[in-house]
Amino acid sequence: MEFPAYQTIAEPKLTFEAFSNAQSIHPLKGLKNFSPYSSKLNPLKKIRIAAIYPEGTYQILENLIRELHQNHLPKERLNYLEEFTGIESIFKVKAELIDKDTSISLRTENIFKSGIEPHISLSEAISGAIREMSKRKLDYDILVIYLPESWSAGFENHLSNFDLHDFIKATTAMRNIASQVLREGSAIKYKCRCSVMWRLSIALYVKAGGIPWKLTSIDQNTAFIGISYATRLNPNTNQFDFTTCCSQVFDADGTGLEFVAYDATEIEARVGSNPFLSRGEMMKLMSKSLELYQRKHAGRRPTRLIVHKTTHFTKSEIDGAFDAIPGNINLELLQIVQDTNWKGISYADRNGIKAPDFFPLNRGSYLQIGPQEILLWTQGNVALNNKNYFKEGKNIPSPLLIRRFAGNGGWDGNCQAILGLTKMNWNHDALYDRLPVTLGYAHSLATTIKRMNKLINKPYEFRYFM
Repeated sequence: MEFPAYQTIAEPKLTFEAFSNAQSIHPLKGLKNFSPYSSKLNPLKKIRIAAIYPEGTYQILENLIRELHQNHLPKERLNYLEEFTGIESIFKVKAELIDKDTSISLRTENIFKSGIEPHISLSEAISGAIREMSKRKLDYDILVIYLPESWSAGFENHLSNFDLHDFIKATTAMRNIASQVLREGSAIKYKCRCSVMWRLSIALYVKAGGIPWKLTSIDQNTAFIGISYATRLNPNTNQFDFTTCCSQVFDADGTGLEFVAYDATEIEARVGSNPFLSRGEMMKLMSKSLELYQRKHAGRRPTRLIVHKTTHFTKSEIDGAFDAIPGNINLELLQIVQDTNWKGISYADRNGIKAPDFFPLNRGSYLQIGPQEILLWTQGNVALNNKNYFKEGKNIPSPLLIRRFAGNGGWDGNCQAILGLTKMNWNHDALYDRLPVTLGYAHSLATTIKRMNKLINKPYEFRYFM
């Protein structure tokens, strides 16, 4: 079977330091060489940090904040990771642990009690401390919750599908508190302090309201919507029977604005854990999403609206989407499938003989395999610092399968947008993700929302869920 020639899109550039032409494909190098996008647009002078921590461990947090203002050389990912030269040097902001009396310490012996399951007693203790800290939230910007390994018995419970991290995020998000969970093993004792400082500083900067970078080369009149679902617990029946629709809205810069979430009343069908909406429910979801975009853009509508989800679009969902979107907006509905059986191998010419290359297919390669289907490699080789770089190290990357259920025209623009959106996850320091941020955040939202007993019908800022 012979395929048409494949195309390769150049690695998307990121924009730093508003009001300048500061661009780079490397997020960490861009931050160091320039400054964050919002450093002059909406400068942050100080990030005030409060804490919930085990009694006797406050000095550990003090040392961690001190590390944020020091230099650290990389000990891993040497072909990618940049030297960390301090949060003040890179992000133009200071991180400060506020007065100890404003934070809350917890005594271990008062948490774990005989006859009570560890995850219940620990979550109740932390929840009570969060409620107390919510009364003081004008005094700080970010609430840090430090979890030592000595508390690990309460981190998870598989029988009740409990996860402490998700519980904390749901509890703080309901109170509009930006939070940072610190695990002893991953934040305090991890060997590469350079890696920890990059990840922590980016997270703190975003949660405090900063924008580290934006996408450079997407049509400014384009908007993106990522649709995901969560099944929440009904407190009356103790069964997971609330199907919640989540719609994340992104502008052309790849900046996550906010997202809407509400419990759907009309589910047309369900395949496993994936629901499919009725025409009316899809219309409601898309209308809410468009309204959210307009509210953030002074009433202006996009000329192009691209919707991503991982499952196919039913006829009812397609009709409902078109019901909600005015005819002068170009609507595209794309299914993005992560698990495929396709592989692609790059061949090189060695002394006149074709042989497999030492590096995988270039990231950004795409190949059309049907009238409305393409394969797009969001993992692969990148020319970084004039050298080949493959983030995943060793394997043969599989492409994403993209199916179009509405829209027309060439694939280059869609592939460019998806590739760019794989670089917009501000919750780590990597060059890219496999999935675009429209779907990459979906898992975080779904796992957090299902812990929220009461869902208020209002827009949510994603920084509270990071």
